[in-house]
Amino acid sequence: MASTAAALSWSSSTWLQTSVNNFNQPRKFSDNRMVFVVVAQKKAKKLRKIILKEDVAELGKKGQLLDVKAGYYRNYLQPMGMAQIVTPLLLKEMRMEEERIEAEKKRVKEEAQQMALMFETVGAFKVKRKGGKGKQIFGSVTAQDLTDIIKAQLQRDVDKRIVSLPEIRETGEYVAELKLHPEVTARVRLNVYAN
Repeated sequence: MASTAAALSWSSSTWLQTSVNNFNQPRKFSDNRMVFVVVAQKKAKKLRKIILKEDVAELGKKGQLLDVKAGYYRNYLQPMGMAQIVTPLLLKEMRMEEERIEAEKKRVKEEAQQMALMFETVGAFKVKRKGGKGKQIFGSVTAQDLTDIIKAQLQRDVDKRIVSLPEIRETGEYVAELKLHPEVTARVRLNVYAN
């Protein structure tokens, strides 16, 4: 029995060496058995394609598509409600949502451009201040003053935080900028004169 095991191990090792060269082809033995050689490979990494429902530190932002390990998704992301497996229906909904957001951004930008055009075609806004010596005025003209004038003349509410004015301490003509949108800035003229 020991000699049979030794002969078997010797014959199987020589057989293995000769069959490595053509491992995809089946081998036939004398008793009509067929043997296939299986070559071991690395363990396949199991990944899941997910979309994040919220920001996850060191992983990604909300709405981002990622490939993560199956165990990480199953044991952490899914129970915490942070992610969802991507499906064709979910991808379609994401595309529709992105298109809606883009259309909204475009609408807001066009509205800002129309307001900028309206502000620039008005001409100059007149600001009255109590006069001092020469061209000097008492106090200065502030962003709040400009927003009050715009509201009185055009019936438009403008936030004073979007207004940038040069320092105005004397009479004359000045230019103020209204940042209506990150890509749209309106330039407004101010005529400051003393009473």
